[in-house]
Amino acid sequence: MGVWDLVLVGLVLLLGLCGVLVPGVPGSWLVWAAVLWWALKDPRPLAWGVLLGATVVLFLSQVVRWTLPPRRLRTSGATPRMAVYAGVGALLGFVLVPVVGAIPGFMGGIYLYERLRLGRHKEARAALRTVMRQGGSSVLAELFTCLLIAGAWLGAVIWG
Repeated sequence: MGVWDLVLVGLVLLLGLCGVLVPGVPGSWLVWAAVLWWALKDPRPLAWGVLLGATVVLFLSQVVRWTLPPRRLRTSGATPRMAVYAGVGALLGFVLVPVVGAIPGFMGGIYLYERLRLGRHKEARAALRTVMRQGGSSVLAELFTCLLIAGAWLGAVIWG
C-alpha cells in the first residue's frame, strides 16, 4: 500500500474520530470503514487481524452503549466547543498515558471547559457530572473504542 493510500486511510480515521463528537455523523462506522479499506488494499494477516479486532471491539462498544443512558447532551448544556475540549483531552490523554489516559483526558477536557465557562470548581464538577449522566459516558465509550482502533491501525502500519 502506498504512502498516499495510508494518508487517506488516516484522514478517514481522523474524520471518524471527529465524527464521534458530532451528533448525526457515524464516526465509529467511518473508523471501521477506514480499517476495512486498508485491509482490502493491503491483504496481509496483520491487516485482517486488525480488522477483526476492530469489528469485535466496535460490537462490544455498541453493547455497552445500549446499556448506558441515551444521549441527551443538548439538555445538559453540552456545546460543540465542549466536544472539542473533550475530544482534544481524550486524544492527549490517550497519547500521554497510553490507552487508559483517554478516559481522564475526556473528563478533564469537559471539566476544563466548564471551569473556564463557570469560573468555580464546585459548579464545574457538578456540570461534569450532569454531562456524563446525560450521555457523556456514551460518547466516551464510542470515542475510546475508536481511539483503540486508530491506535491499533497506526501500530500495525508503523511496526507491521
